[in-house]
Amino acid sequence: MHAYEILFSPTGGTAKVAAALTTDWSSVKTIDLSIPSTHYEDICLESDSLAVIAMPAFGGAAPQLALDRLSRIHGNGALCVIAAVYGNRAYEDTLVLLEDYAQTAGFQVIAAVSAVAEHSIIHQYAAGRPNSADCQELAAFGRQILQKAISGNLSVPEIPGNRPSKHSETGMVPNVKHSCTSCGLCAQKCPAGAIPPDNCKTTDKTKCISCMRCVSLCPVHAREVNPVMTAVAAKILKNPVRRKKQTSCFCKKIPPDSSVTDSFLHKTHQKAEQNVESEMLLPK
Repeated sequence: MHAYEILFSPTGGTAKVAAALTTDWSSVKTIDLSIPSTHYEDICLESDSLAVIAMPAFGGAAPQLALDRLSRIHGNGALCVIAAVYGNRAYEDTLVLLEDYAQTAGFQVIAAVSAVAEHSIIHQYAAGRPNSADCQELAAFGRQILQKAISGNLSVPEIPGNRPSKHSETGMVPNVKHSCTSCGLCAQKCPAGAIPPDNCKTTDKTKCISCMRCVSLCPVHAREVNPVMTAVAAKILKNPVRRKKQTSCFCKKIPPDSSVTDSFLHKTHQKAEQNVESEMLLPK
């Protein structure tokens, strides 16, 4: 069985979640959905593969740019778990969008996970997430999903969300401060190609998806979101993020079978800590 993580992780939180989920999977290959120049239509997975497809929730929806790139990949019937990563507010329709586009790409969805990561704009919300407890819980989920895949159980989970689904929209576009040195790193790494390489002190607002990668990567912190707007947004989100989201796990236990799992599981872990704000959805 081949293993993959297919990611859109502009500021690193989604990548941490995917890495935790695949802790006990062997030889995991990464497909990065944030690179505009990649010919995603040339990527073909082996039919016996298991993949994590993970994206952040932007306003309760997966980024359309990333969904479109996912749809160009050839899944060839590979099994997958979809993962929505959000800043402790809500993931809303992110998982159903991931399910629809994964199926369009030829994947079979056998599990879904939602997990909390530090908010990409208002960093005090879910600060430091996923933490070590989160990662232990996610690793345990990953082992269960792996066992399900190896067992041949292809039952389809009930994914929460609405159809028709909402779509991500551009939010706050970062501003550029005078301290910008025009090093070009932001233009080089922008997933949307919204920063001109020859004029990286500007941003094409029609292309920007508010992913905050440029803000997180700038070596001199010359890119920022309007602090007044950030303060207003923090006040609006204060109540929705006040309560810690509890773990919800819907999983039919699969008895461990060392004869089929030992080749893929390379560690033995203790049961993960409780009250981790990640959510796994597997059918009964």
